[in-house]
Amino acid sequence: MKPADHFSRQSSHYRDSRPGYPPALYGFLGSAVARAETALDCATGSGQAAVDLSDRFAEVIAFDLSARQVAQAAAHPRVHYLVADAAQLPLPDRRVDLVTVAQALHWLDLPAFYAEVRRIARPGAVVAAWTYGLMRVAPAIDAIVDRLYTEIVGAYWPPERTGESTGPSRWRPSTAAPGGRSVSSTAA
Repeated sequence: MKPADHFSRQSSHYRDSRPGYPPALYGFLGSAVARAETALDCATGSGQAAVDLSDRFAEVIAFDLSARQVAQAAAHPRVHYLVADAAQLPLPDRRVDLVTVAQALHWLDLPAFYAEVRRIARPGAVVAAWTYGLMRVAPAIDAIVDRLYTEIVGAYWPPERTGESTGPSRWRPSTAAPGGRSVSSTAA
């Protein structure tokens, strides 16, 4: 079954509206790997994380299922964009030192993706996936935001996105990392 493409139609709006991530995150990722030759940014969208990873890695390979998303990606001399499915990456075995998934793990066929990660990751590679959470301000405001998110807007989310901001148990990082290694930090 081919994965759904929810973003091609509005790819330029996605590129213009997508937030970046804190530099401390990339600093942490750079320090977590044994070598910083090749990073793979999975489901890159318009490439925000890929470009930031290029400050710390000699080469970044970034892929997305959507050719229109990749066409919107920011050009960078150390970032190579591909249109590919996470379950069938056109990469040789033992190629990458870091695998990242920025706010997109919920879109992937996890067993197939994890099998590909095990195939393409060098020994000692790090797998890092991160997501947004719902901001917590005060109980009265939190209740309004929760209702908006789950009861009002929630019915419109694609099924793959259900529970995405709360970190469902199917995302256990220790099952993704080659050799079962996982890395966590509050640095970012």
